[in-house]
Amino acid sequence: MGALDGIRVLSFNHFLSGPAAAQHLGDIGADVITIEPLTGAFQRNWAVANRFVDDTSVNHITTGRNKRSIAVDLKSPEGIATVKKLIETADVVMENFRPGTLDKLGLREAEMRAVNPRIIIATTTGYGIDGPYAKRPGQDVLLQAMCGLAAHTGSMESGPVAVGSVPIDHHAAALTVAGIIAALFERERTGVARRVDVNMLQAAMDLQGESITAWMNGAEKAGPRGQDGMANWFSPAPYGIYAAKDGHVMISMSTPPQLSGALNLPQLAELSADEGFSKRGEISRLVAAGMATLTTEEAVEKLTEAGVWHEVVRDYDGLLDNPQVDHLQAFTDMPGSQGSTFKMLSHPVRYDGEVPPIRTMPPALGEQTREVLAEAGVDAAEIDRLIEAGIVVQTNKMRS
Repeated sequence: MGALDGIRVLSFNHFLSGPAAAQHLGDIGADVITIEPLTGAFQRNWAVANRFVDDTSVNHITTGRNKRSIAVDLKSPEGIATVKKLIETADVVMENFRPGTLDKLGLREAEMRAVNPRIIIATTTGYGIDGPYAKRPGQDVLLQAMCGLAAHTGSMESGPVAVGSVPIDHHAAALTVAGIIAALFERERTGVARRVDVNMLQAAMDLQGESITAWMNGAEKAGPRGQDGMANWFSPAPYGIYAAKDGHVMISMSTPPQLSGALNLPQLAELSADEGFSKRGEISRLVAAGMATLTTEEAVEKLTEAGVWHEVVRDYDGLLDNPQVDHLQAFTDMPGSQGSTFKMLSHPVRYDGEVPPIRTMPPALGEQTREVLAEAGVDAAEIDRLIEAGIVVQTNKMRS
């Protein structure tokens, strides 16, 4: 059982943000049907780090659960006619192609609404459905460069730095989910079926709402990044990653007097909280010198005793030993098709304390083509004909 039980979603999504959004909807009960080309969606055939487990792309593992797959020749009139049969039974159509792609295939908004006036159409693009940048490639690291995220990450001494993951894709996915649920709620109250448009550019800006708003409203700044070890340009010192003898520790939101005792820095004892802003560089340099004399274990002990907010800097392997991650059941292990274990991030929201279950593993390409078409009213003989003609593909074994 889930919040979206009975809601059918058709997902034309590829790569990451769109498939991730569709997976969130599937996690909370929606019947998500991925409509893929005959060769499979991009995320099925390509993997970050070129990593496949049991012939399954880690990108498909990331975004493919709790979905069904139908493979259709989207360039053929019969394929589009088949898709329109599915639209008749759906509540939501999702896509994250470049603007105009579905129009070229014969699936313009007006055509879909003629088939099903209650359909909600959700589009996730790089820069919006129109405008001077609409046709540009919407890729996470490019957006990091455009929106200021890269310029505001790193240090003034070393230059801008790209974030080492793809936060914009994931935030765009979350905004798409929120928009679709809002549209479904409005439709049930008013009968109006909206179009939902999310773009990665505004998702990237929304990720930085606090700092962009401060910058645009005249906050004092020496540059877009922190100096002297500071993690950013707008926080009071100390605020950043400081090297110990055998590792690194993040220090956050602490007053100079707190650090004075913890790190044996008498120079900080009389400084006020306001001077945490006005003397950022001086304070941060002193903290860096004090931390350099300690091991990570010694630093943690002293910072904890002084009430200083801190955390040891760890990589992803540290998540496996994190007791809170374990308590939250933030990972779910599931068997792959050939005996390997798929380690997945669990759905990140709890409902009455429970994590939604994984109902289905990432499907093979076209694994549910027959059942989906039968549910749409296509008879068995016609399904056989479509398969024989190569208009659709039915696969019964997990691959890619």
